[in-house]
Amino acid sequence: MQNIPPEQSLIEYPSDFPIKVMGRQHPELAQVLTEVVLQHDPGFDPATVEMRPSKGGNYIGLTFTVRATSREQLDALYRALHGHPMVSVVL
Repeated sequence: MQNIPPEQSLIEYPSDFPIKVMGRQHPELAQVLTEVVLQHDPGFDPATVEMRPSKGGNYIGLTFTVRATSREQLDALYRALHGHPMVSVVL
């Protein structure tokens, strides 16, 4: 990934930043992914996770609103979520 100077970033740090994740329905999906998020944002409040099941009930959408402190933090979190075997999509 290329380094973007802070003055060219579209995000001001620190700020609250929503990350949407979709994965197959699994009873531990939210808990497992919350642990991943906490590794990158130790102050994240698990009670704020938003969950939406798909119409067919096979998938679940999760929104984690993290406290973004840097581009590097967000990039690392996206990589960790995207590479997780329980995750289908990260937006």
